[in-house]
Amino acid sequence: MCAIHQPNLFPRLSTLAKLFAADRWIVLTDVQFTRRDFQHRARLAALDDPGRQQWLTLPTHLPHGRPTLISQARLVDPCRSRRTVELLVRQYYGRSRHWGAVREVLEAVMHTLDTSGCVAGVAKRSTIALLTALGWSGEVLDSSEIPSRQNRSERLADLAAATGSTHYLCGSGGLRYLDVGPFDAHGIPVLPFHTPVDADDPLWQWSRRTSSLWALSKSGPRALANRLAARRGAAFP
Repeated sequence: MCAIHQPNLFPRLSTLAKLFAADRWIVLTDVQFTRRDFQHRARLAALDDPGRQQWLTLPTHLPHGRPTLISQARLVDPCRSRRTVELLVRQYYGRSRHWGAVREVLEAVMHTLDTSGCVAGVAKRSTIALLTALGWSGEVLDSSEIPSRQNRSERLADLAAATGSTHYLCGSGGLRYLDVGPFDAHGIPVLPFHTPVDADDPLWQWSRRTSSLWALSKSGPRALANRLAARRGAAFP
């Protein structure tokens, strides 16, 4: 089962839950960068008051203007971005009793910021680090290395087929535009993945707005992994 998703900086729990439920994540980097999306920014929620939030944003240069692909976007000032990321993540989650797990995620991103000026590389590393903290052992592939057609739905279907995936896991946002025809042509079922909408459960209440760092800081890696595994089990019994 594969999920195909753009690299997001410290992704929201709704995104992380979908990737955790998949056996394979195909990182979609050969599409246009969107400044108002989550490739270069994340919304941090305060540890004890998730309604208090702040954007963590990596200043980004688009060398080709608006048509710039995600893979081509560059950090304006990697050193400054490094200081900002470290300062804000420590400020928001340094008091958590699960800080050790959060720190490992942070250190992985710091290393990438030290060695790469590529926004996609930093965002991808932040997601992999979170998945690793939760014990996910799936496969990560890059869409730019896999031949596919250009039409949106055809591209996704081709990526799934070329990697030998038997099912495509699609989030609620993708379902609004997806044409299942190309998947049917490849014999690949499209499985919808939804996160709960539960105002009484803070974990899911904030899952579509805030970075997964908050959930990791509140629950810890083992408890959070168990919750996501249970969500996968409920979606695909």
